[in-house]
Amino acid sequence: MSDTFTTRVEQPGGPVHAGSGDFYSYTVNVGLGDQEAPGRSPRRIADDQLRLVRQQFVDPAGMGMARRVRDGSSTVILHGAPGSGRTAAACVLLYEVHQGAGIFRELLPGEEEGALTDPSLVGVGDRLLLNLAEADVSQWAQTRRDLSALRKAVQEQQAHLVVVMPHDGALESHLQPYRADIARPPAMEVFRRHLRLHQMPYEEYLVPAPALDEFLAEQPPMEEIAHFADRVRRARAASPVRGGFAAWCEQSRDARTQWRKEVAELVSTKCAAQQRALVFAAAMLHGAHADLVHRGAALLLSTLNTPRDGAPLLEGKDLAERLAEIGAAAGPDGRVRFARLDYDAAVRAHFWDHMPDLRHLFSTWTAQSAELDDPHITSDLRKRLVGRLADQYLRTGRGIDLAFLAEEWSAAPTSRARLEAAVNTLACGLYDPRYSRSLRMLVYNWCKGKQLTGNLAHVLLRTCTDVIAPTHPDQAVTRLHHLARRERGATPALDALCRLAATSARLRRRMLDRLTCHSAAPTVDARLFLRICDPVALTDPTGALRPLIDEKGVQDCVVAGWAEALARLPQPHWQPYAERWLHRACTADKYRDRLLALLVDAAGRNGSTLAALYSAARAAEPAAPGGRASGAATTEHLLQKISTAQGLRPPAAPPRGTTR
Repeated sequence: MSDTFTTRVEQPGGPVHAGSGDFYSYTVNVGLGDQEAPGRSPRRIADDQLRLVRQQFVDPAGMGMARRVRDGSSTVILHGAPGSGRTAAACVLLYEVHQGAGIFRELLPGEEEGALTDPSLVGVGDRLLLNLAEADVSQWAQTRRDLSALRKAVQEQQAHLVVVMPHDGALESHLQPYRADIARPPAMEVFRRHLRLHQMPYEEYLVPAPALDEFLAEQPPMEEIAHFADRVRRARAASPVRGGFAAWCEQSRDARTQWRKEVAELVSTKCAAQQRALVFAAAMLHGAHADLVHRGAALLLSTLNTPRDGAPLLEGKDLAERLAEIGAAAGPDGRVRFARLDYDAAVRAHFWDHMPDLRHLFSTWTAQSAELDDPHITSDLRKRLVGRLADQYLRTGRGIDLAFLAEEWSAAPTSRARLEAAVNTLACGLYDPRYSRSLRMLVYNWCKGKQLTGNLAHVLLRTCTDVIAPTHPDQAVTRLHHLARRERGATPALDALCRLAATSARLRRRMLDRLTCHSAAPTVDARLFLRICDPVALTDPTGALRPLIDEKGVQDCVVAGWAEALARLPQPHWQPYAERWLHRACTADKYRDRLLALLVDAAGRNGSTLAALYSAARAAEPAAPGGRASGAATTEHLLQKISTAQGLRPPAAPPRGTTR
């Protein structure tokens, strides 16, 4: 089963199709500047990813029926052949029903999120993808048994669900009304859509191209079409005048062979260390300025402890001549590229495959190059550099090792650039469907119990918020919770957890339950509870049918959480949160009685705790919304409830129209 619908394409200059049809105690010691500030929300990241898929999408046959099924029942069971764009179609169907409430996410049966029959799995307005394209017979059979309960929850929460079923999977008669069959979209239209997104003028590609026809006749998956279009774009960028569209397509076709034999011959004839260092640097820094490639080659020699050529500098070959010897050149913009399309990828693969003893040193060189202080190195170039190294790990079946590489790079002391490289390295592994599940579990174990030395905690935090949360927010919540439990002093993980919980009432409900009913560390979780249990969020429906505070389960969590906070934490710690709670009671007339009642219920009959609550209320009066008089009125209501709890007066009847 696919775990993500994003696929990284080397050197994209514009949007690139993100799938093949089946898209496949610590201290942060380094000053990160803007990196420490809150970034884009996971919801925005997910929406941006879906928007990109929609821009690249060409409607397949049957897409209209799929939309009608979705609109009529909120559930679609999508069926199509592998390579037909099933998962892309599912993402588009969900993107088109974007609502103010709810979030997009992928359900992962069999992982941490529980059974599909659990109604709490669905939040109001959620857009759910259940990708079972690669499911085995037993998993698909279990899903079909659970689907009725899941559909019921989807309808009750005004959510939407798209299930991608196995191509050869069975489907019972009662589920057939929700089935929609799609066929492969027109390959030429898919190809041209990508060229339009690459901003290629239509008059350039509406001409015959035998190499393109030959390629499309093979019925390649959607992903391969996207890669072919991207190679055409790069061929055009390299030689916009010579050859034209037909020649660019020929180069794209030929690049599929990756030039492996030619690269082997080149490396075998260039035996000098200086030459091979330049070949490697030019491939890893392909498209970078010549000065940076030159520095990269020198850095590799230094990393390998290889002495430089002792010839006088003026007697040696200049950089242009040395580049020409390896089939590369610096263009008018000063950027170094090989003459042949994708030749750089073949060079990288050759060095990795045929020099295994140097692999760790290649990784060390990559980290050192990423943190070079050079005017020609940008954040995008650093990301491409790290991605090219990660490609070799993934290509050779070593995706899990990317996590350990990220750990090594995050060891203190470190630079901001190296720390960013560590985050990007781990992200590359998590985006690969073959390793995403194993790496998410490794991240879980590290967040929960690994000794977080250096800046590994920051790498894990960024990984949770930027990579895991957009499509798997429940798993991100769990991992951030474990990180937050371990914080001392600064609270970046708790801050991130609060921001993530704020994106969905369901996530906030889940966190309240984790912090109270299922807490393994009550004292620590009591501190976290005070941040998560925000009275404004609890009383604001934000597009839902009712606010969280109306739910009996949430009320029980609030009472349990406040009880632990009042009992375990000193008053100076919980009092500011109590004041915020009381101030909300001043403004939320409909819920004032309930807010105060929950606080008093949490205190129980403990006289000293009730007295402390009353003292906090008096202290909150001057800053109350509406002024001191409003605060005093709230304090009086609180005192009435305290007196009732102590048996000093009978409970007062709630005012008409007030929810108790």
